[in-house]
Amino acid sequence: MNKNLAETETLIKELAIIPTTNVKVMIAPTFVNLAAAVQSLEDSHIEVIAQNMHFAENGAFTGEISADMLLDIGIGTVILGHSERRAYFGETDEILAKKVKTALAKNLQVMFCFGEELTDRKSGNHFNIVESQLKNALFDLDPNAWSNIILAYEPVWAIGTGETASPEQAQEMHAFIRKTIAEAFNAEIADNVSILYGGSVKPGNAQEIFSKPDVDGGLIGGAALVADDFASIVKAIS
Repeated sequence: MNKNLAETETLIKELAIIPTTNVKVMIAPTFVNLAAAVQSLEDSHIEVIAQNMHFAENGAFTGEISADMLLDIGIGTVILGHSERRAYFGETDEILAKKVKTALAKNLQVMFCFGEELTDRKSGNHFNIVESQLKNALFDLDPNAWSNIILAYEPVWAIGTGETASPEQAQEMHAFIRKTIAEAFNAEIADNVSILYGGSVKPGNAQEIFSKPDVDGGLIGGAALVADDFASIVKAIS
């Protein structure tokens, strides 16, 4: 919940000139600025995506946004299951499973977020939590649906807690995620799905994190609000 319309347009102009080489760049403005962002970036390499959507096609869900509403303004990808949606708005695995199925049925690409809390990490239960979140929301999908899935691992314990996730810890979890998908589906799906890392990526740590073999990119938070910082992160993966 950052940036009004004028601020969003200024940031978009700054981001649009960032050079990219073999990098897919997506931005997710607030809902009220989505249409303007799509129009501003119509001829750009940057894709505008949504932060969330409801599982229902329409109806009495005041304040919510449907898949068709997103599609109508040119949005093709939606973030689902972000740690803040889970923590502050009570989104459960069951709710997210319905959202994922609706999005895929509407031919929206899904960026699915998941990850463990600090208590899970300290108790050694982090692998079980991540496996459960993946299984409950995604493992009932048809294998063909995985071509429209992007995964984003968020170690919630490493975001704003004072704790730090090392690149090695990121790689360990990403390798586990890929292994889990291979066992549930097949190695081809596991090898081809993009797994992003969302644990406070910054210009200072981006290159080392992105150098890990199972880390395919980043889900960037605060650093994406500053064009120079975001440009440095994009450069780190280029």
